[in-house]
Amino acid sequence: MTFVNRMDARQLQCQRQLLRLRILALSQDAATLAQQAAGIRDTTNAVISQVEAMSRAALVAGAHKPGAETFLWVRVTRLAMAADDAVNAARSGDLAALNAHLRHFDTLLTAIWTVQDTMHGQEPVTRR
Repeated sequence: MTFVNRMDARQLQCQRQLLRLRILALSQDAATLAQQAAGIRDTTNAVISQVEAMSRAALVAGAHKPGAETFLWVRVTRLAMAADDAVNAARSGDLAALNAHLRHFDTLLTAIWTVQDTMHGQEPVTRR
């Protein structure tokens, strides 16, 4: 399996987890949302774990410019902060805030994939 295939497989796993997050958020009302906070936490943690593994692999495999590693890890940190915000919104039963934080999480994830693709010398792929 090539590096690009491994990265695509990890991105597919992340996309599945994102779908799970969306389903959790859409299927909840404020009363049951707090009960599902652990599931949201577990799912965002799974995505972050995949992103960290992909980031390490991209840094090892690709020739990158000075500062690229810092640039990438700052984005991973922001992704983790967005995940924390989403879990906190779920715990407090704030469905609107949860949806906003999950949109931010999704946007950050797409940005990280773009950075990883660029670091490996690939043209960034438009993601759904």
